[in-house]
Amino acid sequence: AVESLVILAIQSCREFLLELNKVPRKTGLFETTINFGEESTTGFSPTCEQIQHIMISMTNDIVGTVNSAEAFWSTELPRYGKQFREPQTIIYTQATKSACGTASNQVGPFYCPLDESIYIDASFFNILEQQFGSSTGPLAQEYVVAHEYGHHIQNVLGLLGRAQQDPKGADSGAVRIELMADCFAGMWAQHASTTKDAQGNTFLKPLTETDVRDALSAAESVGDDNIQEKTTGRVTPENWTHGSAEARQRWFIQGMKASDINKCNTFSVDDPNTQTVDNL
Repeated sequence: AVESLVILAIQSCREFLLELNKVPRKTGLFETTINFGEESTTGFSPTCEQIQHIMISMTNDIVGTVNSAEAFWSTELPRYGKQFREPQTIIYTQATKSACGTASNQVGPFYCPLDESIYIDASFFNILEQQFGSSTGPLAQEYVVAHEYGHHIQNVLGLLGRAQQDPKGADSGAVRIELMADCFAGMWAQHASTTKDAQGNTFLKPLTETDVRDALSAAESVGDDNIQEKTTGRVTPENWTHGSAEARQRWFIQGMKASDINKCNTFSVDDPNTQTVDNL
């Protein structure tokens, strides 16, 4: 059986953590470890009540996504001769340390290949909604987690390093790696309602049109052009690192239709922002 390890790194709220430890946190394939983080230096200190609200509401969706992704990829990767390795998923508030440097709410969710861990700031989904116009639906949040999980799959496949070889520009290696992770997130979404846990229960209900729209809304909100327009008022493709809003949606949909991991090969097209493997 695959065990999902999710670490909650909470700062400055020992009373809440003691209460959280009393909540049953092992369900199906899931087990949670609680870690005490360091004091934040960002100047933002949420109350215990705020942390409690954020963490409990987030954890269920994230845990379900992590469990589902592990169940799917642990059976999918062996089809291509690759052995699955499970990553850690770390949900934190304010800041925490990673092998790739300090994770903070200024960074957003990311995958660190040095410790094979996914880092998710508890406030990110509020920022995504309030600043960049994303939907608040469950699949919008789950898409973000599945995307970062996609980076772990790229690491297992030996592809992730191509982002650093060509780190910036509309058709750069960095953009192609990000769009591939969107496609992998789409593959997860395609199978999420049929992937089962150890008890034979599916992780998610069949996706509705509303669910898909929520995920596409999140993909659109984190497009480089959308972020640049909202933060600087102009779009500069030469500085892109993640791809356009339209491309991020297009590759997620590509993954939802893909029958083979090679259908997510963003390096096989001339322009990943306007093409997919099935639409050259």
